[in-house]
Amino acid sequence: MSESFAEFESRAKVQGFNEVLERKWEPGQVVGTHSHPFDASALVVQGEMWLMVGDATRHIATGGTFELARNTSHSERYGNEGAIYWVGRRGG
Repeated sequence: MSESFAEFESRAKVQGFNEVLERKWEPGQVVGTHSHPFDASALVVQGEMWLMVGDATRHIATGGTFELARNTSHSERYGNEGAIYWVGRRGG
């Protein structure tokens, strides 16, 4: 990974994200359908995940990104090694 957390955080704040953090997920963890009161923009820095929004499932591996608008219902599943992603949150 060529970008550091500090660089990700700086870029996210310039883009208007007021909170930036690292999230760690256990191997095989499943997070049922839910939503958040904030916009999110994330970079997967280790492992892999599947993000389900409506009927669409997206596989996101290390180096991949995803964005979710606030109040978007979604679920998540993490790979055999779990996952770590950095995420910027705006609003909420």
